[in-house]
Amino acid sequence: MKIRVERDGLADAVAWVARSLPSRPPVPVLGGVLLDATDDGEALTVSGFDYEVSATVGVPATIGDGGRTLVSGRLLADITKALPAQPVDISVDGARASITCGNAKFSLPTMPVEDYPQLPAQPDLAGQVAGDAFAQAVAQVAVAAGKDDTLPMLTGMRVEITGSTLTLVATDRFRLAMREFSWQPSEGLSDAAVLVPARTLADAAKSLGASGGTVQVGLASGDGLLGLSGSGRFTTTRLLDAEFPPYRQLLPSEHTSRAVLGVPALHDAIKRVSLVAERGTQVRLEFGDGSLRLSAGGDDEGSAEEELPVDYEGEPVTIAFNPGYLLDGLGALHADRAELTFTTPNRPALLKPADGDGQVIPGYLYLLMPVRLPG
Repeated sequence: MKIRVERDGLADAVAWVARSLPSRPPVPVLGGVLLDATDDGEALTVSGFDYEVSATVGVPATIGDGGRTLVSGRLLADITKALPAQPVDISVDGARASITCGNAKFSLPTMPVEDYPQLPAQPDLAGQVAGDAFAQAVAQVAVAAGKDDTLPMLTGMRVEITGSTLTLVATDRFRLAMREFSWQPSEGLSDAAVLVPARTLADAAKSLGASGGTVQVGLASGDGLLGLSGSGRFTTTRLLDAEFPPYRQLLPSEHTSRAVLGVPALHDAIKRVSLVAERGTQVRLEFGDGSLRLSAGGDDEGSAEEELPVDYEGEPVTIAFNPGYLLDGLGALHADRAELTFTTPNRPALLKPADGDGQVIPGYLYLLMPVRLPG
């Protein structure tokens, strides 16, 4: 194998593939990046696969001698990122791969290509969506996904396809986020619902959406795969074989209290007041006539309070939340104002983005369970 490739294109491709590799692969080859220059044409294909997630991207290259080689993904990413801005020559001789760029030369051991698993095929196209809108929607929902791997159904993001509407949902039992938006489904596509690892989906959507192009979504439920592609990059992830909670019955159908709040001011006030909240336990929100009083802490660990103006409808009430969860929700709204609705201090509250007139902007909601007040 003997090829020449531009440094920037190679570094970007290797970095994108390597980020999906496991930090501690069960076998060494699964931590490798596959460099494939065997196909006809003038491109080097860079791939990674650990049986759960695959990533593939093509890089324009001048191919002298075609071939395939497998090298450490993390090491190759570190090397290509540090190379000078000159063309990169890659050659393989026996069990060593040589990388030359300007005056810099590296020699890496290769791993046996024959031991590398077969890359999965990209699933059939289910539809497409604007990359930036998809990345934002996934990020808005991923904040509520669980991180406890012993509860796999809560580490996933439910993706529901209903005609021209995509619905994304995630929950960790303490909060829930849901985003609905339009997309372009493939002709004849049936409605479907799958559970995708939330962290993997968020990373892929952010990367593919950064180019601002279109993201193609592929689905192969029978094979248990979801595929995403855009800007010459392709990735697949294995679906979670778990039952997502029946979330719609959790969504409140009515409320007795409604507040419209300025997001930046509330966000900053919560951060200040929660400095004295022991291990982020709770921040209390006391709603009254035209004002919101935030408070946290107590005599033993210090206390803090701050007052903000608010548009409020309902009886005076005090409700408490985990400050971290509340900040996550405010940050995910992507709006300057928010509507907070609830019934009692012990029932779920709903946070939604609002416009300048205090009217709800449809499409996103963040459900948050209050923290029980002492006494």
